[in-house]
Amino acid sequence: MSSSAPAAPAAPLHIQPATEQDIPTIIELAEATWEPTYRFIISKEQLEYMYRVIYTPASVLRQMREQHHAFLLAYVEGQPSGFASYSEKPEGVYHLNKIYVLPSHQGQGLGQRLVQAVENAVREVGGRALELNVNRHNPAINFYERQGFAQHREEDIPIGPYWMNDYVLRKEL
Repeated sequence: MSSSAPAAPAAPLHIQPATEQDIPTIIELAEATWEPTYRFIISKEQLEYMYRVIYTPASVLRQMREQHHAFLLAYVEGQPSGFASYSEKPEGVYHLNKIYVLPSHQGQGLGQRLVQAVENAVREVGGRALELNVNRHNPAINFYERQGFAQHREEDIPIGPYWMNDYVLRKEL
């Protein structure tokens, strides 16, 4: 295989399914990525409230056991650097619930590789489409569009006393 791009070799990347024993790692990654991701999009109060609802050990365990969220962990040079989770919806549609990459590793293709890993896992079980929610003011919309997602609908979701004002993006697989 030849390439005309004289790029430095990429850091070794490994993506694997997470288990319940990985919950502390998932929470550690969430702690490092949540605030930088949302601080310019939602209020500090909403940011803190949602984090407490989504990322307690009991909440992540409930997502795995009761809501059947599958988590994937990405390791760069053996260090946890990002994660994604997805779950099944009706009629062959799956939902990309979460995707976060450490700020120090953003812009290096790790998010794209996590999306591809989720797409591959969904295809393997017969999924025909992947959807995700993204805040209407989140610049990550551009990232998702580059991965082949397109706006499917708008959705306003109550979370406690707050609202998430999202686009639902969809990609046919």
